[in-house]
Amino acid sequence: MSGRITFRDLTLGYDRHPAVHHLSGTVPEGALLAVVGPNGAGKSTLFRGTVGLLKPLSGSIELAGMTSREIAYLPQSADIDRDFPISVFDFVGLGLWRRKGAFGGFGARDRAAIKAAISTVGLSGFERRPIGTLSGGQMQRMLFARVILQDARLIVLDEPFNAIDARTVADLTTLVLQWHRERRTVLAALHDLDSVRETFPETLLLARTPVAWGKTRDVLTAEHLARARQMCEAFDDAAAPCAAPSKAA
Repeated sequence: MSGRITFRDLTLGYDRHPAVHHLSGTVPEGALLAVVGPNGAGKSTLFRGTVGLLKPLSGSIELAGMTSREIAYLPQSADIDRDFPISVFDFVGLGLWRRKGAFGGFGARDRAAIKAAISTVGLSGFERRPIGTLSGGQMQRMLFARVILQDARLIVLDEPFNAIDARTVADLTTLVLQWHRERRTVLAALHDLDSVRETFPETLLLARTPVAWGKTRDVLTAEHLARARQMCEAFDDAAAPCAAPSKAA
């Protein structure tokens, strides 16, 4: 099953207010793509559309025949209810839900896979801990363990390294690079441009509309970054979907 994504003149938004305008382009199978831009640039909106949580206002997203079982989505940690009474083990086990069903239960092989995923992210011994007791870095490790169990062709990570310690960032970056070597398609929204330059060969710079998309060294120029900031600052949240495509850099 291919992990290719094609955006065709895509516009996404909420209550008819656009947040991403006229994005066109293809993410090839096995790509390691960073999505960057100022706050409010539309990164999370694009990801919600890509994984099927938000329908396009216009245009389309083509996933090369992938079903929901082929997609793993890691939302921002702020979207996780830390007060929900669930253990680390059971939360990570939710990564098997699409294959097991809501009431499938865990067999011996499943329990071994869950423990292996928890060990891979460095959380052995935390299996019975309530998720509300975890630090920010431990929470991200747990979320990555759930992604491991999903065994997906397309992995979408929304700010996976935000506000966590450097050791955790390094460990989880190693896991992202492993997924890339396995020819999985990985999209990640990031703020640390130095990390993007070091790790991600391709980058999409968004500012509600695409500013630049291509090799990271060609995208993350001072000129492009300044333009992205100016475009986001000037954007009118009440604007209606525009009728003609915007020009991308």
